[in-house]
This record gives sequence, C-alpha cells and structure tokens, in this order.
Amino acid sequence: MKNQVLCFGEVLWDAFGDGKKAGGAPMNVARHLVQQGINVALASSVGMDNSGDILIEFLKSNGLYSDLIQQDDEHPTCEVTVQLDENNQATYIIPEPVSWDAIETTDALNMAAKNSAAIVYGSLACRLAQTRETLLNLLDETDALKIFDVNLRPPHYTLSTIETLVARADVVKMNEEEAALLIGGSRRSLKDQINEFRSKYHSRTICVTRGEHGAIVWHDHEFYESPGCPVQVADSVGAGDSFLATFIAGIMANHPMQRVVDKACSVGAFVASQRGANPVYPPELLHSLAYL
Repeated sequence: MKNQVLCFGEVLWDAFGDGKKAGGAPMNVARHLVQQGINVALASSVGMDNSGDILIEFLKSNGLYSDLIQQDDEHPTCEVTVQLDENNQATYIIPEPVSWDAIETTDALNMAAKNSAAIVYGSLACRLAQTRETLLNLLDETDALKIFDVNLRPPHYTLSTIETLVARADVVKMNEEEAALLIGGSRRSLKDQINEFRSKYHSRTICVTRGEHGAIVWHDHEFYESPGCPVQVADSVGAGDSFLATFIAGIMANHPMQRVVDKACSVGAFVASQRGANPVYPPELLHSLAYL
C-alpha cells in the first residue's frame, strides 16, 4: 500500500474558551489528507482515561483509528489550552509529560512505516526521548519520503533536536519565524536564507509559509512563489496543517510545483477563514483540488 501517508506524533484536545476540539498537527494533516482522497495511517498515543476514550471514539468516527494508536496507562491524554489574540492568532499551553511523549516501537508501526510512501512528522512529539527515539528508528528503517513539519512550540524543542530531525528529512516545511530562528540573518532575503538552509541540510524540497502573503518553495533547483489568498481570519488553528496536506497530495501526484503551492495556499486560506482546524471543504474547493 505504497500510496499511504503515515502521520506520526501528537493527538490531543484543543481547549478553547467555549469548548474542546480534537487536534494535534499530525491528526489535522491526516484529516485534511483524507478529505483530499489520500490513504492515511495515524500513529500516536492516548491515555487510559475518559479523555482518551472519547478521543479514540472521535478517531474511529473519522476513519483514523487503528492499532497504531497506542494507549498509555502511565501518562494522561493531552489537553492543550488555546489562547487567541486580538488578531485571532493562536498560542498554546501544552502540559508535559503526556501519552504521546511515550510512543513505543511496535511491529505494526514498523510495518506501517515500511509500507508507506511518505511519513509526516513534527518537532513537538519529539520533545522527550522515548517518542523521539521511536521516530528516528522508523525514519532510519524506511525508504518513504520523509516530510518534516517544523511546527515549533516554545519551549518544547531544542535546536539540536530540530537539526537531527531536519537531517532526516527530504521535505521541510516551516513558517517565516521558524526559518529566521533556524537560519538566522533576518536582514537577508528569504531566498538567501533558504539557500543557506539547503546548503547546510541538503533537503530536496524546502517550503516556507508566509501567512496571508502566501508561500515560497525551493524544489528541484528552482524557486516557486505564491502571493497567497487574503481572507478574513476566523482563527489560525489548522491553516498550516491544511496547507501541508495539500502540498503533500500534490507532491505525491507529481503535479507541477507552482500549482501545488498555489492550491496549498488557497486551502490554507479557506481553513483560516473558518473556526477550527478541520472545516469541511465546500464543493467548489474540492472541485478545484480534483484538477490540481
């Protein structure tokens, strides 16, 4: 089943002032890939508690539950406090340790990695040693396309861990702030920063998102830019995840990179215009993706 994408990392509850929603970047990416017709496996861990039971039921109802979702009797299911500023940009208060800090290597997980066309992973779930080592072992044992969603959540990372994760990646996706932090030299042009990054890490594809200003991608020795799609932002939760899912779907289908970037920006803009990370795509958006 080499068309499968394995999304590895955190699943959790995002707690807003008016309620809770299932979240976590890997799960959000997985849900958007499913909407775009991509076969997905999700690997994570929840606690043996009421929050975990409800989260499992949610994953089942969305076709994302399998034996790759582990249950941990020592750590709780994660619940993140989401705070929105006056511009509806989100910040996160993330407890530690939680169940996805202790994802274990299993035969089923090893087999899923070996049978996947691509593996998507981020930095947050790698903040503690057990999950980090599980992921690194998977990446070392598979020839899948390795896609690193940098997705920094201060203070839950170290630069040495980020460098280790980047070194394993074929595709690296980050935002402008993350690029400035990892590369430095914000007075230089973004293209110069990307060139320095690729000369250091030798990634095949580097994508930097720029919010309402779109994205810039270095791929196959060329730069591709999209100006973005300005919208009235409802909240920013999940916009980057939907961008990445669309980007992955386009890469896997070998579509022209310029159109891939443009469509990824359009999907990200749509999600930013809606409340929550996983709004249902309207028919016209699905139609446009079908002709990516």
